[in-house]
Amino acid sequence: MASKTERIQFLRAVRQLHRVRSFYAAGALLWAGSSAWTGWQAPGSRQMWVSVLLLALFTALLLTADLSLRRLTAPTTGRPAHHAAPRKTAHPRHAPA
Repeated sequence: MASKTERIQFLRAVRQLHRVRSFYAAGALLWAGSSAWTGWQAPGSRQMWVSVLLLALFTALLLTADLSLRRLTAPTTGRPAHHAAPRKTAHPRHAPA
């Protein structure tokens, strides 16, 4: 069983990856818009290729963060993590005689 500090560090890593993933998604959207705009204004220019390169970089970083996040999440089994003890219909003292 993992210690409590390991669990806390795990949760921090997952939270950090969520933040980084949203940052990379915003960067990819920004550079996609910039690439489209620059490609429309000056197709084939150096600025367009720089925008396309940065779009590819942010997309690769986004995919890497997404893959890391998927590997860190625990597999779901469809069952709750904590199982309560089975309930009895009547306590033995209160059972009919």
